[in-house]
Amino acid sequence: MADHSAPGPLAVTLPAARSPGWAWVPSHCRSPGQAACNFVCDCRDCSDEAQCGYRGASPALGTPFACDFEQDSCGWRDISTSGYSWLRDRAGAALEGPGPHSDHTLGTDLGWYMAVGTHRGKEASTAALRSPTLREAAPSCKLRLWYHAASGDVAELRLEVTHGSETLTLWQSTGSWDLGWQELAVTTGRIRGDFRVTFSATRNATHGGAVALDDLEFWDCGLPTPQASCPLGHHHCQNKVCVEPQQLCDGEDNCGDLSDEDPLTCGHHTATDFETGLGPWNRSEGWSWNHSAGGPERPSWPRRDHSRNSAQGSFLVSVAEPGTPAILSSPEFQASGASNCSLIFYHYLHGSEAGCLQLFLQTLGSSAPQAPVLLRRRRGELGTAWVRDRVDIQSAHPFQILLAGQTGPGGVVGLDDLILSDHCRPVPEVSTLQPLPPGPWAPAPQPLPPSSRFQDSCKQGHFACGDLCVPPEQLCDFEEQCAGGEDEQACGTTDFESLEAGGWEDTSVGRLQWRRLSAQESQGSSAAAAGHFLSLQRAWGQLSTEARVLTPLLGPSGPSCELHLAYYLQSQPRGFLALVVVDNGSRELAWQALSSSAGGWKVDKVLLGAHRRPFQLEFVGLVDLDGPDQQGAGVDNVTLRDCSPTVTTKRDREVSCNFERDTCSWYPGHLSDTHWRWVESRGPDHDHTTGQGHFVLLDPTDPLAWGHSAHLLSRPQVPAAPTECLSFWYYLHGPQIGTLRLAMRREGEETHLWSRSGTQGNRWHEAWATLSHQPGSRAQYQLLFEGLRDGYHGTMALDDVAVRPGPCWAPHHCSFEDSDCGFSSGGRGLWRRQANASGHTAWGPPTDHTTETAQGHYMVVDTSPDALPRGQTASLTSKEYRPPAQPACLTFWYHGSLHNPGTLRVHLEKGGKHQVLSLSAHGGLAWRLGSVDVQAEQAWRVVFEAVAAGVAHSYVALDDLLLQDGPCPRPGSCDFESGLCGWSHLAWPSLGGYSWDWGGGATPSRYPQPPVDHTLGTKAGHFAFFETGVLGPGGRAAWLRSEPLPATPASCLRFWYYVGFPEHFYKGELRVLLRSAQGQLAVWGTGGHRRHQWLEAQVEVASTKEFQVVFEATLGGQPALGPIALDDVEYLAGQRCQQAAPSPGDTAAPVSVPTAVGSALLLLMLLVLLGLGGRRWLQKRGSCPFQSNTEATAPGFDNILFNADGVTLPASVTSEP
Repeated sequence: MADHSAPGPLAVTLPAARSPGWAWVPSHCRSPGQAACNFVCDCRDCSDEAQCGYRGASPALGTPFACDFEQDSCGWRDISTSGYSWLRDRAGAALEGPGPHSDHTLGTDLGWYMAVGTHRGKEASTAALRSPTLREAAPSCKLRLWYHAASGDVAELRLEVTHGSETLTLWQSTGSWDLGWQELAVTTGRIRGDFRVTFSATRNATHGGAVALDDLEFWDCGLPTPQASCPLGHHHCQNKVCVEPQQLCDGEDNCGDLSDEDPLTCGHHTATDFETGLGPWNRSEGWSWNHSAGGPERPSWPRRDHSRNSAQGSFLVSVAEPGTPAILSSPEFQASGASNCSLIFYHYLHGSEAGCLQLFLQTLGSSAPQAPVLLRRRRGELGTAWVRDRVDIQSAHPFQILLAGQTGPGGVVGLDDLILSDHCRPVPEVSTLQPLPPGPWAPAPQPLPPSSRFQDSCKQGHFACGDLCVPPEQLCDFEEQCAGGEDEQACGTTDFESLEAGGWEDTSVGRLQWRRLSAQESQGSSAAAAGHFLSLQRAWGQLSTEARVLTPLLGPSGPSCELHLAYYLQSQPRGFLALVVVDNGSRELAWQALSSSAGGWKVDKVLLGAHRRPFQLEFVGLVDLDGPDQQGAGVDNVTLRDCSPTVTTKRDREVSCNFERDTCSWYPGHLSDTHWRWVESRGPDHDHTTGQGHFVLLDPTDPLAWGHSAHLLSRPQVPAAPTECLSFWYYLHGPQIGTLRLAMRREGEETHLWSRSGTQGNRWHEAWATLSHQPGSRAQYQLLFEGLRDGYHGTMALDDVAVRPGPCWAPHHCSFEDSDCGFSSGGRGLWRRQANASGHTAWGPPTDHTTETAQGHYMVVDTSPDALPRGQTASLTSKEYRPPAQPACLTFWYHGSLHNPGTLRVHLEKGGKHQVLSLSAHGGLAWRLGSVDVQAEQAWRVVFEAVAAGVAHSYVALDDLLLQDGPCPRPGSCDFESGLCGWSHLAWPSLGGYSWDWGGGATPSRYPQPPVDHTLGTKAGHFAFFETGVLGPGGRAAWLRSEPLPATPASCLRFWYYVGFPEHFYKGELRVLLRSAQGQLAVWGTGGHRRHQWLEAQVEVASTKEFQVVFEATLGGQPALGPIALDDVEYLAGQRCQQAAPSPGDTAAPVSVPTAVGSALLLLMLLVLLGLGGRRWLQKRGSCPFQSNTEATAPGFDNILFNADGVTLPASVTSEP
C-alpha cells in the first residue's frame, strides 16, 4: 500500500514509443496515386483523404480514419450480384422488421448506417460491401466496426482484405449473435501497396438476411512520415522515416521500406520465421509446423502467419490440452554476462479462455537441478492478432528458454518469428549437462498465495488448505472456506505490497501494460512515499490499444457489493481509466475517470451490486506517455466490501427512499449498458423531494446507453404485512420516450404491477401499487423498476419511494395493462380483464384504447342473453379512492358491440350509492369518452353497471380510467391546466413514434417551449406542445387527437397556437385534420416563424359521419429547434364561427368547409372533363378507429388544404398511420 498524501504528476522513465497513426506533412502533396487514402494527410487540407472517410478534424493521437455514414457512404459501395445487396439506410425508414431500431453513432432512429434488407429468394446469395482503394497499412493497423445481425437471420458474416492476388479472411462467423450492436476489432497487419476491405453477409433459403454495419474505424494505420532529423537514439530509415530503437530487427516493417529489417543491420540476430523449418529450436509433441492454407476447419485457426501476413506463410501451432502442454526449447546458451540475451516472439491465443503460453528460464550446469523460473505468462482470449512480446534475460549460468503452450476446447496457441539477439550465444559444443527436470507446466487457474500448495490428496484445480480441498467454484466466492481465509486472499482486494497483487494479472497486448511498481521506481511529486501500486507503463506489444488488468473469477456477489479504490490519472487531451465487469463474455462499464490534467491521488467507490454468475473485474487504462507534462495512471488500495450474497446491512431493508443520502436498498441491474444513475438536480433535471436534491435518472440519450432496457432493483425483502402499499413519484417526459414498468419477483416468478408508456408531461406524478403476500409467508420478494428504451428523446426518473402496511387507494390512472387495478366484479365475476392478441376472443373490442393494439388489455362483460339475461346488471366496483382535495373529473373510455349492447350506468358510492351517469353504449368500432364530475368529503368508489338488452353476441368494455383535478371539460375542448383532457397523444409508429407533450413555463424543460400559457398568461399556466427539432425529414409528424365527435352540419373549432422558429430559416407546420370513416381532410394549416406570441385561429368544420379533430405538428423544412404549442381549444358543437380578420401574418383563415368542398369538387370535375388530371382519394384503411371491415362505398375526403384565397393542393400529403 502506498501513501497517497502527496499528490502530483507521476513520472516514468522508459524508452519512448510513438503511435504511427495520423501524421501531417504541410509542405507538399504527393502525387494522387501515392497520397490518396493512405491514412496520412499529405496535403494541408487533407483533400487526399476526403474520398475515404476523412472529415477534416485535426489529426491527433489515435484519431481514426472513420466513417459513420451520417453524410454519405465514405466511398464504400455495394458489389453484390443479386437482389440481396447493401444500401445506406436508417431505422426511421423501416420501423418494423428484424433490422436495428437505431444506429450506433447517434443511438437514435435518425442516424444512418449501411444495411442489407431481408431477401426472400430461394437460392443462397451474398451481399458484399467493399471499401475504396486504400494504401499502405502499418503493422499496427486495426479495423474496428459495429455490426447488427439478428440471430438465426443470417447464415454467415465475413470480413476480408484483398491485396495483390490474395484475399485474406480477417474474421468469419456463423453466429449466434447477441441482440443489439456488436463490436468487431481485427488487425490487418502490414500491407504493402493497394488493398481493399470487404464485409459480406450470406443468406440461404432459411435466412432472411437482415444485417447492418456502422462506425467503421481504421486505427494507427498510417506509416510514419519522412523527417529531416530524428530524436536522439532513434533510427533514421533510408526513406528518412524515424523509428524507435526497439523497433529495429523486430520482424516488422516499421519504416515502410524494410530498411529497419535490413540484413546488414540485423545479420547478427537469429530469426526463426518457420518458413523453412524450426531453425535452432526443438519441439515436443503437441507443437505442429503448419500454415493457414489447407489447415483444419477450426474457427480459431490462424488465418495468416505473422512473417508474410499471408495464408501461405508458416507458423508453429498447438492445440495441447491443459496438463499436457507442448514444449518448445531453445538451444543451450552461455551465461549472458553483462549484456542481456533478448528474445522477441509473436504469439497467438484464440478460441478459448483457457489458452495459456508461458515462457520459462531453465538454468543449467549447477550441481542440483533447478526448477524452471517463470518469466512471462500470457493467457485468455487475445483475438485473431499476432501479439509481440520481448523478454530480456540475464543469467550467471548457462540456460535454456522454454515456451510451453496449452489451450482449452476449441482453442489454439500459435508462435511465429522468434528473434534472438546477438547476445544470445549458444554453447559451442555438445552439452553433457543434465536433462531438464519436470516443470510446473500447468498454470494455476488463478494466482495463489506462495504458502499454498496443491496436495496429492486434492484433485487437479482444487485448492488445499490444511486437510481441506476447496473446489475451484468456491475460490474467490466471498465466503471463506479455509480457517485462515487463504482461499479468498488473491481475489481482487489488495494493497499491491505482495507479489501476488491480489490476483490481478495484466492482459494487455499493446504498447501499454499494467505493472506493479514501487514508489522508488516512480518519479515525480505524485509518487508514493513508500509501498507499491499498480501503474501504467510501456510494454513491448506492437498494437496501440489500451492496457488491461484482470482479476480471477469472483463471486457470485450480493447486492451490497462495493469496490473501493485509490487512483491517479493525468492524461491530456485523451486518456481514461475505467473499471469493467466481465460477465460470461459481456462487458459492462461500471466506473470511469476521464482525462484530467489535475493529477493527484483520489479515492472513490463503485457499487457492483448482485451478480448471479461468477464474474471478473478489469481495469482499463489509456494515457499518452509521450504527451506533454508527466502523464500516467495508477491504482492502489483496492478493496471489495460486503460482497458475500449472505451479507445484509440495515440499508438492505430500506425500500422507502428519497435518494438524498444514497440509493438505500435500490441498485442498478447489470443486464445491459443502460443504467439508472443516482444524480443531483441540475438544469431541467430536478428531483421531486426538494427540487434541488437527488433522484435516480434514466436518460435514453446517454451515448453509453445501447441496451434495450435498464433495471433498478430492490434488495430482497421479507413481507412486513400480508398487504403492503408501494408509492413512488415518477417522471416520464419527452416526444419519443419509452415505457416504465414496476414488477415484483418472488420464488422465480415475476408479476407485473404497474406500467406507463409515452410522455406523461413535464412534471412529477405520484403512483402506487399494492403488494399482496400470502398470510404468514416469509418468502422474500424483490421489486423491479424497468425502463424500456422504446424511444430516443426523453427522460425517465424516479424519486420518493415509500412502502407502508395495508392496501393502496385506488389509482388515479388505470389502463388495465398490468392488472385489474383492484376492481371487483362481485360474486358472479362477469367482468373480465382480457386482450385480443390471439384474434379468437369470443367477445370484446379487437383493440384496446391505451395502445390501440390487439395486445392491449381492457375490462369487458358479455351481455348476451345466455350470459346476462335482458334487464339484469353486471357490476364492476373500484377500490376506495382517496377523498379529493378539490372538485375532480373522472374520465373513462367505453366500447359497445355493433349490436345493441345495452346501457352503461355509472354510480358513485360515498356512504350510499347514487347514479351520476347513464350511457347508451351504442355500438361501433370507436372507443368513446365518458366523464363524471366528482366532489366528495370522504373516501368513495365508482361502480360501473352494464344493463343487458338481450341481444346476442353483445358486450360492453371499459379502459383508461383517469382522475384529474378540476371540472370535466366539454367534448373536444381543453384549457390544458390539468392535463390533456380527452385529447390523445398516442404515438403513431408509421409517423415516427412521436408524441405531443404537456407542460408549463414554470417547470424547467430540456425542450424549447412558450414562456407563458394563454389561459392565465403566466408561467403558472399550462399548454400542449411539441418540439419539432426531433423530427427528421420524410413525412414524420406528431398527432394530437380529440375524442370521437358526433356528425355535424357546421360547428366551430377555436384555439390559440404558438409557433416559435428562427425568422426566415426554418418553419414548423401546424395543421388541423378531420378524420372519419370516409377518410382524412386537411381543413387548416399554418407554417410559421413567429416568436413569443399566441395567435388565435378558428375553423368551421362539417362532417356527415362521426369524426375526430387532429392537430398535426410537422416540418416544412430541415430540422430545427422550435416549439409548436396549443392552448384553450374550444369546440362549439352546432355553432358557426364568427368571422374575424385573420391574425397578422397568418397563412390560413376560417373558411366554410362545405363551400370549400363544393368548390373543390367542381374544380376536380373540370379537370376530368379537360383530360388534365384525375381525382386523388385518400380512402385510408389502416388503424383508423372508424374503419369498418367492409370497404366503404361512399367517396372519401380529398386531402386538400383550404386557404382563404381558394383551394390548393398541399406540397406533401400526410402519411396515414
